[in-house]
Amino acid sequence: MSKKCVVVGVSGGVAVYKALDVISTLRKQDIDIHVIMTESATEFVTPLSFQSLSQNMVVTDMFAEPKAWEIQHISLAKRADLMLIVPATANIIGKVANGIADDMLSTTIMATKAPVVFAPAMNTNMYENVIVQENITKLKRLGYNFIEPASGRLACGDVGKGKLADTKLISDYVISMLNDQKDLVGKKVLVTAGPTVSDIDPVRFISNRSSGKMGFAIAEEARDRGADVVLVAGPSDIPDPFGMKVVRVRTNEQMMNAVLEDFDSSDIVIKSAAVADYKPKEYHDKKIKKTEGDLSIDFVRDNDILKTLGERKKDQILIGFAAESNDLIENADGKLKRKNLDYIVANDISKSDTGFASDDNLVTIISSKGEQFALDKMNKKDVARNLFNIIKKR
Repeated sequence: MSKKCVVVGVSGGVAVYKALDVISTLRKQDIDIHVIMTESATEFVTPLSFQSLSQNMVVTDMFAEPKAWEIQHISLAKRADLMLIVPATANIIGKVANGIADDMLSTTIMATKAPVVFAPAMNTNMYENVIVQENITKLKRLGYNFIEPASGRLACGDVGKGKLADTKLISDYVISMLNDQKDLVGKKVLVTAGPTVSDIDPVRFISNRSSGKMGFAIAEEARDRGADVVLVAGPSDIPDPFGMKVVRVRTNEQMMNAVLEDFDSSDIVIKSAAVADYKPKEYHDKKIKKTEGDLSIDFVRDNDILKTLGERKKDQILIGFAAESNDLIENADGKLKRKNLDYIVANDISKSDTGFASDDNLVTIISSKGEQFALDKMNKKDVARNLFNIIKKR
């Protein structure tokens, strides 16, 4: 993604300090940030804090002496690839909805042709007020974007909807909108992620160390490139990503049923989940009590979801993952052939700094035509991007 510019508008509210976290995250993605603060916003957090994180001068006064010979609100409006209003108060939403431009922020919003995203934060009663809701509905109809506020305990003590959305969600939303690659528009991508669980008794189960990070990164990359995404996820601490259908499952059988429901209508299917191959032959409906002797449990084969999909596929591009501790390429290539895959991502899990639970991966992507694409160590988001770049060539 080429370097982008985001103009962040900060309006006055208790959640102003959370905008600093959003700006910090966006700067780490090498996004150029320019901040406009309303006068009331400066009463909560000083402009210096935003200047330090954005590494650009903060604009607060429409009539201040300019640092360069340019009309600032027009200059920023033209420079922006996207405008983010965080937090967005009822006041700034109402101004824009009714064409009022009486300060630097409102005039810049009116002057820009870039997409504008509002992240509202306000008291529950204010947010639910019919006037505010009509203003939001009007702006949505006119093409403005909104990130829904969260529910919970507000700073005023009330409980309800109105909290600023999670800052990671806001950052992810912005990064997604800035993605230039929209080569998956009109395509449906089905992704599986995380582990599955096989129960032994009401207390015990067997699983594996998969965190789901790789599968979630793949689903998010597909979404950012314009795909209609279905994510089938086993137990994971990662929150549901926005902008896609998320199906939470626990067992092998549940994952298989969920995948088969969307498989036939999918264009690309990526099975990155670490599915349990075996399950206890017998489930004990009461907790197994400790005895003096050893405990022996018989295991039987569970569903081979990937093999089933390989036998069933028609025009789908089917990708599997091979997590191997030895003979990486040989084992992965054998799995590719046995399961009738188009590609397989071979992942060496013997390394402590890549693979399960890590933010990075070191993989080799193998095609059914015998091509091998060995990627350098990189974060899982970049692995996902490279995977789709390889698929795109097909």
